[in-house]
Amino acid sequence: QVQLVESGGGLVQAGGSLRLSCAASGSIFSINAMGWYRQAPGKQRELVAAITSGGNTNYADSVKGRFTISRDNAKNTVYLQMNSLKPEDTAVYYCNAELEYYSGSYYYTGDYWGQGTQVTVSS
Repeated sequence: QVQLVESGGGLVQAGGSLRLSCAASGSIFSINAMGWYRQAPGKQRELVAAITSGGNTNYADSVKGRFTISRDNAKNTVYLQMNSLKPEDTAVYYCNAELEYYSGSYYYTGDYWGQGTQVTVSS
């Protein structure tokens, strides 16, 4: 019923930039928080940045000042602008959304994940 589709990953040199996008689709009633997580090989998945429906943001210390999260509520889309990329930013980046969706006459809450997009930063 709900799908999150990410795009924008790729290979970039250190110091470069990438912009990730994540579009949510399906029987969505409302989306609360949206966020980006990442998981590097051999490491646990970690929060990179999150944004509420009202626009409040939260960032991991390692990306503050370099990454910017934003969202377009009309398009159910969240973005992650990544600047001054470092090799340690290399990971699979996952989009997450806490949302309410409907099925028939009923509404449900759910926590959904995208399929992940690879970001590789070369030194």
